[in-house]
Amino acid sequence: MMLLKRLSIITLIVLFSLIFIGGYVSASGVGLSCPKWPLCPAGLIPMQEFITEYFHRTVAATTGVLVFATMIFTLKSKVTSKNAKIASVIGVGLVIGQIALGAIVIVEKLHAVLVTVHLGMGLVLFAMVLIVVRNAYKLEREGLETAGSSSHNGSRLDQKSKS
Repeated sequence: MMLLKRLSIITLIVLFSLIFIGGYVSASGVGLSCPKWPLCPAGLIPMQEFITEYFHRTVAATTGVLVFATMIFTLKSKVTSKNAKIASVIGVGLVIGQIALGAIVIVEKLHAVLVTVHLGMGLVLFAMVLIVVRNAYKLEREGLETAGSSSHNGSRLDQKSKS
């Protein structure tokens, strides 16, 4: 459970960073600085003029891997809730949709409606990962409370048997 907790919070932080970077890319007007998808014209190593958009794509790829890994750990866990499992699967679906939509946004030269839908899907993805994080923290808290109450009850029994 500790691994799921850490993985899910890291995923949430990286996803938030991606949304922030995406907002910067959009607001600064560099969204088409790298006009090809998925790589910039120079390939894997970006030229200076493509660095911001390339960074956004790199963080997006990292986020996708983290969301997928979070889903795997969520589905494999025997204690996560059904809601968290569903949220993690929806999250992976949204990542796939975001990748496809991100490519379409570039091809369609940053059409305003597509950019808005891309942001909206990102926010829904954030909510899905947040559900998984909340579930992981809730399970840990419940586990600590259960362990604390059982050890606390055990110490009362020990005190009663001593008296």
